[in-house]
Amino acid sequence: MYSQNYQLNLQLKIWMISLLFLIILIILVGGLTRLTDSGLSITTWELFVGLLPPLSQEQWLNYFNLYKTIPEYTEQNFNMTLEEFKIIFWWEWGHRQLGRLIGLIVLFPMIYLTLKNGIWILKKYGIILLLVCFQGFIGWYMVSSGLVDRVDVSHYRLSLHLVTAFIILSIVFWKFLQLTGLKTNEISIRLFSIKFFLFLIFLQLIIGAFVSGMDAGKVYNTWPLMGSSYFPDDSKIIEFLNINVFDNPSVVQFIHRNLAYLIVIIYFYIFFFVFKLNNPKLLRPMIIIGLTLLLQIILGVVTILSGVKIIYASLHQINSILIILSTLYFLYISEYKQKLTNSF
Repeated sequence: MYSQNYQLNLQLKIWMISLLFLIILIILVGGLTRLTDSGLSITTWELFVGLLPPLSQEQWLNYFNLYKTIPEYTEQNFNMTLEEFKIIFWWEWGHRQLGRLIGLIVLFPMIYLTLKNGIWILKKYGIILLLVCFQGFIGWYMVSSGLVDRVDVSHYRLSLHLVTAFIILSIVFWKFLQLTGLKTNEISIRLFSIKFFLFLIFLQLIIGAFVSGMDAGKVYNTWPLMGSSYFPDDSKIIEFLNINVFDNPSVVQFIHRNLAYLIVIIYFYIFFFVFKLNNPKLLRPMIIIGLTLLLQIILGVVTILSGVKIIYASLHQINSILIILSTLYFLYISEYKQKLTNSF
């Protein structure tokens, strides 16, 4: 029995680690696909036919001619050559193949492990399959928003696509932690603050997706001021009361900057109480979270000052993964009890 349980635990850990790696990879590739404006290069959703890339000049011309019918080409990239189109095509094609691969890596092990070990596998891990399927739908829903009447995809749909990816990443990582047998903290602490901190990180991801989707990072390339003042020169404070506040690139960049400052303040609040507990098991991951936050702020500032160069923007997104994972790790090892002796 012990041998069987050990083997199942090992299989589940390999499964979760494989998914974790692929999800991180697709977030990276997806970010680069967005930054290179490649997401609309394939204008159709071909679940099975699209497995193979164009293998002849005729097929390449067919894809290129379809791309020529959308506003991104007619209004923005009308001078693009076929060779230039191939570059953006490969980014989107690779992104879609990774999505297909993740779907298979979720589906087939789940079927095998469920048949071998019982329906509890499906009950415990089925949420991952549902979210991956939902993510596939959201991906096409996002792309379809950029095929008519606009040169980019909807930043609202882009943010939904990105946040769903991070939710899947978080669930997979949490499931992996549950399989590791890590001991939780022996000192009881209230987790509201760290959960609120995690909520702010996800909120920042949403605003960051707005910034990316509207190219809001290119509106102001100065820091710490936005132009000549703290508040953007081309906007008014009353615009925050406007129902379309998140359609204003300047205001969205302002919110993204200041939410980062709030996150840092909340971090130091939590760090203060963790430091007082004098528990190295909690202090070490908090220091790691702090280092990733510091790096994220530096990368954010450099990205703005550089005019949103792809290398810095990409590193900025990659580091957000480290912030999420390190925060989830801290949350996991912190034991929660109803009766609390220490709280923050």
